[in-house]
Amino acid sequence: MWKHAYVTPLSFVFGRFSDWHLRRRHVPKIQGGFPGVKLVGPLLILLTSTGSWPAFSGAQGKGNVALGLWIGSVAIMLMAWSFVLAVRPRPLESIFGGLDSMYRNHRWAGVASIAAMWLHTSIEPEIDGGILGASRRIADTAEDLAGTGQTLLYILIGLSLFRLVPYRWWRLTHKFLGVPFAFACWHFFTAEKTYANGSPWGWWFGMWMIIGLAAWLLRVVGIDMIGKGKPYRIVASEHVGTTTRLELAPVGKPLGQKLGQFAFVKLDVPGMREPHPFTIASAPERANLEFMVRHLGDWSGRLADHDLVGSTVRVEGPYGKFEPFPHDGATPVWIAGGVGCTPFLAAVDIEEETPTVVPTMLYAVRDIVNNPMVDRLRDAEQAGRLRLRLFSSETGRMRPEHLDEMFPGGMGNHHVALCGPAGLVAGMSQAARARGASSIETEDFDIRQGFGPDRSKQIDDFIRGLANRQR
Repeated sequence: MWKHAYVTPLSFVFGRFSDWHLRRRHVPKIQGGFPGVKLVGPLLILLTSTGSWPAFSGAQGKGNVALGLWIGSVAIMLMAWSFVLAVRPRPLESIFGGLDSMYRNHRWAGVASIAAMWLHTSIEPEIDGGILGASRRIADTAEDLAGTGQTLLYILIGLSLFRLVPYRWWRLTHKFLGVPFAFACWHFFTAEKTYANGSPWGWWFGMWMIIGLAAWLLRVVGIDMIGKGKPYRIVASEHVGTTTRLELAPVGKPLGQKLGQFAFVKLDVPGMREPHPFTIASAPERANLEFMVRHLGDWSGRLADHDLVGSTVRVEGPYGKFEPFPHDGATPVWIAGGVGCTPFLAAVDIEEETPTVVPTMLYAVRDIVNNPMVDRLRDAEQAGRLRLRLFSSETGRMRPEHLDEMFPGGMGNHHVALCGPAGLVAGMSQAARARGASSIETEDFDIRQGFGPDRSKQIDDFIRGLANRQR
């Protein structure tokens, strides 16, 4: 188990100091610096969650009762939003700037809800002369259930934040978040408040509690258990180094994706049925879908152990707003690392005899030799579809100074699209912006994220090894 650790079991758990850094995301900008429609979604969460202060401002009682009651309502609203975003509603993608941003808002709305819940219970608001939502006995029972649910939420959110837990275990525990939320809603509904449940404020909060619970049921039952996505069949599966190339043929109507989008893939293989998101590496006009999967986690690392050709696959999507090509005539510059080159593979796969614009691509990869993605990019360069520069451990790391070498006149009127490891994307996007890039496009496909070193694959292998020895 410890062969991938740094030195000892202790360092295996805690990793490096950088593993615990909170990744800071830059605010998407367009020309003129205005963040655009991508901030409408986060602002909507903020306004609906915190705008209920007038409902509690007049509360009287022990301690800062008004603040305590209001913070409790904020916790309910934030968790309801977290469940709504977990459903992945496509109409909301535009106001959040893509599914990756929706998932970040989903995650941090949940974390903020837990923080608000902790503040609510710390203040212990006791209102004088309030209106009970139910009998005293029912209200007291609901409060006890809410306390139990709060402990359960702390545990479940903790499992979500730390990446040591294998993905499939984390995903299973994540499904239970609706139970403590239901307890909290019942407590909020029955507790003594400044308004009656039949008042406009009562209807407002009641609507959001129902929306949150309905979204949770839709996610867990409707989508994960009943919803199946579009059926596909695996017609090719190639394992090269640490990458698996999958080609899927539609069984019926194809997905209908756009360039730069991704989809959730669910294999009909025992032990591997949980859905995982992958960028589509084939051009939109092709019926077959192609994916390049790096062996980074417990699920992807087991792909090579199965004969997948002929297996049934369910594909949900497409999602995403990543655009390798600009709309304003700017010159495209692509920057990628590792499997982050996948959306650009789809871009050079478009069937055009003569490309109107030839992008410049900077691609960082560990191993250039026997790499199917590098081979595809080199073929595109030979066909005149791409200007390519490769970076690896042999040729040297990609650095911001390379932008000066390739664009000595600056990057004005250049559309820079970046995809890959977070450190690479953050550093190179900042460098491109400093050199005057007219627009910058990024997308983060790490749906789970979290803190600490990612040891999920090693832990999963260890548990499976123990299980096999016991048979």
